[in-house]
Amino acid sequence: MRAVVQRVARARVMPGGEIGRGVCVLLGVARGDGEEEAARLAGKIARLRIFAAEDGRFDRSVLEAGGAALVVSQFTLIADTAKGNRPSFGEAAPPEQAEPLYGRFCAELRTLGVPVETGVFGAKMEVELVNDGPVTIVLDS
Repeated sequence: MRAVVQRVARARVMPGGEIGRGVCVLLGVARGDGEEEAARLAGKIARLRIFAAEDGRFDRSVLEAGGAALVVSQFTLIADTAKGNRPSFGEAAPPEQAEPLYGRFCAELRTLGVPVETGVFGAKMEVELVNDGPVTIVLDS
């Protein structure tokens, strides 16, 4: 499981939801990922200290900052570009495996106290965001 986490002033996905201050999470699910990886990655993102405290240092999580998460499924994060110019997506989980794990990841964030908005799994989506910083972190489960 791979996530690209961007600290945002605001973000929205169409079709789907929108958030104000928080994180935009692009989430890719790989073959072999399971509920344990989804829960671990959600916990890591909920506690990731990428928001500034009063002294300006990164010392607050999205939870502590009172932010939300916009989670967008993105199988292209699992691309293999080692051979040639065309990415291979053979290691991306098939939709029937990926969709429940995407749902589990979102549910775990909610359980941890992070308000979550989502896109529509498998849909062609447009994502708009204002990256705050910019701050972008890539995490693997």
